[in-house]
Amino acid sequence: MLQNIRDNSQGWIAKTIIGIIVALLALTGVEAIFTGTSNSQNAAEVNGEKIGSNDLSQAVEMQRRQLLQQLGQDFDASLLDEKLLRDAALNSLIERTLLLQGAADAKFSFSQPALDQLILQTPEFLVDGKFNADRFDQVIRQLGYDRLQFRQMLEQEMLIGQLRAGLAGSGFVTDAEVSAFARLEKQTRDFATLTLQADSKAVQLSDDDIKAYYNAKAAEFMSPEQVVLEYVELNKDAFFDQVEVTDEDLQSAYENEIANLAEQRQAAHILVEVSDSLSDEQAKAKIDDVQKRLQQGEDFAALAKEFSDDPGSAANGGDLGYAGPGVYDPAFEDALYALRDSEVSAPVRSEFGWHLIKLLGVQAPEVPSLASLKDKLERELKTQQVEQRFVEVTKQLEDAAFEASDLAQPAQELGLVVKTSAAFGREGGEGLTANRQVIQAAFSAEVLEDGSNSGAIELDPNSVVVVRVKEHKKPEQLPLEQVADSIRAQLTQVRASEAVKAKGEELLSDLRDVQTPVDQAQAWQVVEAATRSQEGLEPAVLQALFRMPKPTATDKPNFAGLSLANGDFVIVRLNGVSEQKDPLTDEEKAMYSRFLASRSGQQDFAAFRKQLETKADIERF
Repeated sequence: MLQNIRDNSQGWIAKTIIGIIVALLALTGVEAIFTGTSNSQNAAEVNGEKIGSNDLSQAVEMQRRQLLQQLGQDFDASLLDEKLLRDAALNSLIERTLLLQGAADAKFSFSQPALDQLILQTPEFLVDGKFNADRFDQVIRQLGYDRLQFRQMLEQEMLIGQLRAGLAGSGFVTDAEVSAFARLEKQTRDFATLTLQADSKAVQLSDDDIKAYYNAKAAEFMSPEQVVLEYVELNKDAFFDQVEVTDEDLQSAYENEIANLAEQRQAAHILVEVSDSLSDEQAKAKIDDVQKRLQQGEDFAALAKEFSDDPGSAANGGDLGYAGPGVYDPAFEDALYALRDSEVSAPVRSEFGWHLIKLLGVQAPEVPSLASLKDKLERELKTQQVEQRFVEVTKQLEDAAFEASDLAQPAQELGLVVKTSAAFGREGGEGLTANRQVIQAAFSAEVLEDGSNSGAIELDPNSVVVVRVKEHKKPEQLPLEQVADSIRAQLTQVRASEAVKAKGEELLSDLRDVQTPVDQAQAWQVVEAATRSQEGLEPAVLQALFRMPKPTATDKPNFAGLSLANGDFVIVRLNGVSEQKDPLTDEEKAMYSRFLASRSGQQDFAAFRKQLETKADIERF
C-alpha cells in the first residue's frame, strides 16, 4: 500500500504533486463534483455530470493568476486572451471529468492513509524538514482551497495519475521494432549539395512592373485602421492613504491570528487494515492481540514493525511525525488528541481499519506578541479595506461611464483625470494600448461604431480603465509613390527566386538524366556520414535528405531540389546510405526499448483520452 507509494515517489506521483503545487493545479484545480440547477448555472455537462459556471470562473481566474506568477512581473498581462483562457480552462475541466469517470469505471482507488502520507511528505508543506500545518494552510489558501477541497482535489489527481501510469506504463515493443528503429536512427548518408544563389542584381524592373504589382495587390497597400482613445484609470494603490486601521481592529485581528494557532502532535500507530482478505472481525481480533502484548510490556515500535499494515510508517516504528488538526481521519484525530504523552489508545476504528495510536510528543504553539505582528496585521487589514473600496469605486466608475456620454463626468465625480492615447491599430501599440482587452474594447462595435464608453477593463489586479474612442482613422489607399520602394524590393526578391528556381530545376532535370554525367567542376559541397541530427546544415536540406530514397547503385545517385527561405535553390545529391551493422549493445537496446515503449504508452493514453471524448455525451452551454 503506502510502501508502493513511497517506492514510486521519484516517479509519476512526485511529478504529479509538484505539478499540482507549481502549475497543473491552477489549470485543472477545481472539484470534480459540480453543482448547478440550470443551464444558466452550468458551463458544460459531461455524461450527465455538470460543470458549474462558478467552477469555470474559478478555474479561469486561478489559471490567470498562476500563469502571471510563473511568467513574472514583467510579463504583459494583456497577452492573456480571455476567450482563450476560458476555452482552455473549460476543455481542461471536461478532460479532467472524463478521466475521473474513466478511472472510476476502471475501479481505481487511492486510500486516505496514502493521501495523509503524501501531504505529510510534500516538500512545500515542510518547515525544517517537518510537516507544518500553518505552512500547509498557507499554501493551499493561496491556491484557493480549504483542507477538505484540497484533499478531494489531491485524491482526484492521484486517480488520474494512476490511470495515466497504468495506460502509459503498459506500452511495449518487440525486439524487431527496436532493431528497425535503431537501424533508422543510426543510419548515415553521404551526400553533396549545390547551391544556386538568387541574383537580385540581374533583375530588371520597369515602372510599369511596379505599377502593375501595385494595382494587382492594392488591398495590401492600405494605411492601417487606427483609433485614438480617451481613458480614465483607477489604481488600487491610491486608496491606501484613504483607509485607517484602529487599535480595536488590530487587537481583534491579533486575537483571531493567535486563535488559529494549534499544537502539533507526534503520533505513532499500528494499523491492521480491513481488506478483502481480512474481515472487520478478524482485523479487530488481531489488533486486540497486539494490544495485549503491549499491555504485557512489549515495545510499541517493535510491534509496529512486525504487525502494522502501513509500511510507510511501520519501518520507523509507526512514527507519523508531527501534524496539526485536520490532517488525519476524524476518528484517528479524536483519539490522538485525547491521549497524554506516551499513552496508547484503545483500538480505534477508522474507514481504513483498526489502529492503536501512541502519542510520542506535543509541540505547543509559539504565541507571537502583538508588537511583532502589528505591521503585518495592519498591512493585511488595510489591504482588505482597500480591496473592498477598490471594488466599490470600480462599480461606481462602471455605472457612471455607462450612463454618461463622455468620460468628463465620471472623471469629475471620482476625481480622476481624462487621458489621451497615441493612435494605434488592431495590432496594438505601447503601454495601455498594448493590452489585448483594451484593443478588443476599442475596436468593438459598441465603442468604435456606437461611440459608447467601455466597461471597466482590468489591466492587472491593481488597476482598471474605462475607454472611449476619440478619433477613428479608417484605412485609406496608400499612394504608389509612398510604397514604390518596398514594392521594388519585394518584387525583385520574388523574380530573383523564380529565376534561380527555374535554372535549378533545369539543371536538376539534366542531373537526373542518367546519360548526363555529373559535372564535378561545379561547387558541390560534400558531406560524408551525415546523421539525422547533423549540425551545420539547413534544417530544410537535412529533412529533404532523409526523405530521399536510397540510390539503386553506387554510381547512380539520387537528386532532389528545394528553395530556401532566402530565395536560393539547393540541389541535393544523395550518393549512398550506410546502416549500422554491429549488433546493439544491451545498454543501447534498453535505451531504445524504453524510448519506444514510453512513446507507445503515451500514444495509448492519448488514444484512450480521445476514445473517452468520442464516446462521451458532452454539451457546452
